[in-house]
Amino acid sequence: MGERQWRGWSLKEKIGQLFVFGFHGFEPSEEISALIEEYGIGGTIYFTRNVKDAQQVHELSVKLQAKAAEAGRPPLLIAIDQEGGMVARLVDGVTLMPGNMALGATGSAEAARQTANVCGKELRMLGITLNYAPCIDVNNNPDNPVINVRSYSDRPDLVSELGTAAVQGYQAARVAATVKHFPGHGDTSVDSHHALPVLTHDRVRLDAIELKPFRAAIEAGADCIMTAHVVLPALEPSGGPSTLSENVLTGLLRGELGYDGVVVTDCLEMSAIDEFYGPADGAVKAIQAGADMVLISHTIGKQRAALEAVAAAVESGALPESRIDEALSRIMRLKDKLELSEPIASWEQASASIGTHDNKEVARRWSEASVTLVKNEGGLLPLKREANTLVLWPSIVPVSVADEMLSGDGTLGDFLVHYGANVVERRMDGDGPLAGLDEFDVVVVVTYDASKHPLERDIARQALEQAGEKVVAVSVRNPLDLLLYPEVKAYLAVYECRPLALSSAAKALLGDLKPAGKLPLEISPAYPFGWSAE
Repeated sequence: MGERQWRGWSLKEKIGQLFVFGFHGFEPSEEISALIEEYGIGGTIYFTRNVKDAQQVHELSVKLQAKAAEAGRPPLLIAIDQEGGMVARLVDGVTLMPGNMALGATGSAEAARQTANVCGKELRMLGITLNYAPCIDVNNNPDNPVINVRSYSDRPDLVSELGTAAVQGYQAARVAATVKHFPGHGDTSVDSHHALPVLTHDRVRLDAIELKPFRAAIEAGADCIMTAHVVLPALEPSGGPSTLSENVLTGLLRGELGYDGVVVTDCLEMSAIDEFYGPADGAVKAIQAGADMVLISHTIGKQRAALEAVAAAVESGALPESRIDEALSRIMRLKDKLELSEPIASWEQASASIGTHDNKEVARRWSEASVTLVKNEGGLLPLKREANTLVLWPSIVPVSVADEMLSGDGTLGDFLVHYGANVVERRMDGDGPLAGLDEFDVVVVVTYDASKHPLERDIARQALEQAGEKVVAVSVRNPLDLLLYPEVKAYLAVYECRPLALSSAAKALLGDLKPAGKLPLEISPAYPFGWSAE
């Protein structure tokens, strides 16, 4: 759509394009339909509350775009957080790719490019044209509660290399990539969903680590950049969050780094903004600062209040209409690039192109390449199939969505049994001490994120006390769990608790594949970045 056409729009219509809103339900809700009709909002976002399976999502996308067309509005950007691994809204019927830290363990830019490209092609078939991925935060804080395995690595060079490859993969599939969270959320110990994190690093440090992947992504032509609700006094002396900082978004991102793509906020209903500013005032401040699109994910009242607050700010002169036009120009340029006026593929076409054998082979190849053997003292691995093996699965560890080849819940024990091992699995809820471990030849302890869950630590401690010489630990999320039981003799890391990762772990435990992954972050001086047990 040419600039000449939108220059004639009303202020209300122009402002509407600057917002991405979430809604509730598997069908277009009354609320989102009204916002499309009244304001011509720029886009919507899918969460798990909107997703049953691939076919339902396809139908939802078609219906939403039909709502926009019937109202005479431009096509919507339809967004999702489909990072892969543990952060994926859409699981059933698509090819779920390994997450970032698993890809970091492969050390392969081609892994990041291929998995993003396949993911992007499947999303596009379902009418999704904007992925809020990849996360290119550098995960150099072991206490980070929100980034962790969503990051490729604690090394900015590896994050830069894999992040730019993912951008290229998504965008080659005609899905806009969104690198996040600018200017960096990796070294926080506070989750901005719940509070307002502060990073006190000086500019030299920020340039060397946090900003490095974003420079690379900008050079690679990333369509979108998402802001972080993080305070960086070195960049914004007032103490305001980066999302609302003109120094950060206009001075640094636009001016110094030369970025001219779409800048979108992280959700303004996260507590870091909601509690201190509110989404309405936050929307005005974010656009003033240089954001082009504002994301408000949940509440209709807050969404309408933000639209009205931005209109009032323009009418009062507090927010120049030229800033609205500048943002709108970038948004419409992106929509034109994505060819949103092109009809969504039919379900028959889509269903033949998603979840295919070839796509699953891409996911399997890189999942298996990520498995990292960190320790194997005493020759415990590979496990002997005939060995009497106990798997301890703490109840806090999420049960994965069962793989189609399994009839069980999809636990590590299920996969070991599937591959022919003699396994008993106990689901532990902390009710009483462990007993009977001396009956087993090997005890496999599964942990997910033991630093946050006392039950996992307690089970690992009891197992080591009773059967230390025959305990194998398997981390199915956070590889730093090893710090909590360093005396364990054998330690295998996969980076997510999804069926494909558990299948890869089971194969590695049984010797059906040789673990080739290398630690994408330093666990300790004894287990540095790039480490694997040969």
